Amino acid sequence: MLDLDHLLHEPRSVLSLDHLSSRRDLASVLAGAGRLQRAATDAGGVLPLLRGKKLGLLCEDDTTADAQLFRRSAEELGAHVAHIRPSLSDLTTAPEVRHTANMLGRLYDAVECQDLSPALVREVRKGAGIPVYDGVGLQHHPTAILIESLDNSNSAADRRRFVLQAALLQTIAN
Repeated sequence: MLDLDHLLHEPRSVLSLDHLSSRRDLASVLAGAGRLQRAATDAGGVLPLLRGKKLGLLCEDDTTADAQLFRRSAEELGAHVAHIRPSLSDLTTAPEVRHTANMLGRLYDAVECQDLSPALVREVRKGAGIPVYDGVGLQHHPTAILIESLDNSNSAADRRRFVLQAALLQTIAN
């Protein structure tokens, strides 16, 4: 059985997912992933529950497997995903980070940051006013362990996509 409490206390834990911070939230994501998995099997796909939502993918290269996973997961739910090359670094001044975060918050409903430092992601999150994910689409993100609790009738890649979609729905659709 999956130890959700352990997952909550990982260094890059689900706490970095913005709104997912409790055992109940993780259980809800897992339940949502199970529903998405069943819908994909029974109905042949998932509903476009994020139709009209705009997500930013803040990363240098949007052709990596992790970036493509995030894009596919969001687009299957009906969201539009825009690639944004990061102009931010740990050397960026605080006012520049705040300005960029504010602009991202006006343009997008959520932003996925891949390969930015956790400190920089925290600063973006503070000023954006929207969910800002710290690598939720990355292969080694702590939420990836949730696939172990899903039915093995789908590939690990498909189960990972369902978990990611459930996390997006939990933090954006509400």
